[in-house]
Amino acid sequence: MIHQPSAGTKGKVTDMEIDVEHFLRIKKNLNEILANNTGKTAEEIKAASERDHWMTAQEALDFGLIDKIITSKK
Repeated sequence: MIHQPSAGTKGKVTDMEIDVEHFLRIKKNLNEILANNTGKTAEEIKAASERDHWMTAQEALDFGLIDKIITSKK
């Protein structure tokens, strides 16, 4: 699964605005990290992570989130 960061805040409105700016920077940085490691653009990552995006192992491999699928040796 891929999704955007989850966070919360409380307090005075000014303090919450500061928190939200921080959360948005974290979201942007995370999107850039995922883009650099998946071969996707930051915009593609942003679009895929706006809501919970469930993937099968094969979909995660195709997306670039994982390097390989490990199977049982049975």
